[in-house]
Amino acid sequence: MPAPPSQPSTGVGRASGVEPASEVGPQVESVLAGLRRHARHLVAELPGPLRRIRLRGGDTVLEVEWHAAPAGTAPAATASPAPPPTAAPPQGYAVRSPIVGTFYRAPEPGVAPFVAVGDLVRPGQVVGIVEAMKLMNEVTADRGGRVVEVLAADGDPVEYDQPLVALDPA
Repeated sequence: MPAPPSQPSTGVGRASGVEPASEVGPQVESVLAGLRRHARHLVAELPGPLRRIRLRGGDTVLEVEWHAAPAGTAPAATASPAPPPTAAPPQGYAVRSPIVGTFYRAPEPGVAPFVAVGDLVRPGQVVGIVEAMKLMNEVTADRGGRVVEVLAADGDPVEYDQPLVALDPA
């Protein structure tokens, strides 16, 4: 639903389904803060202009809509753009992160990594783990191939769908 034209053209944030911040409980405010943080990360990572984004956390919804700026003016940036993620080789395939969290190449410190450059990977094989909220989530390859490059370092924060391991079809 478009916002009234009287709102600023550089970006408008509104929370749908919640009362003004002074009247909401601390739990809703915490959810909104998390949604705002996720929105900033998404906006920084997307390659092109964004018109609308809507995020939901339980019953709380955060919707942000950008309106066209007057001709000749550039909209103010709310977040610095992130560097583009390293892509897999053109004929290759990338195993991507299933969740936002911290990437680990090995099951525990001091142990050999799940995969290394040059290893053959079969479909369903674990290539790493992503820790999110104290839970370890296995990252598995859904295709087979040879590891060309490990794109995320051990202990790096990763985003959803970020390429982690580049595979070349075997």
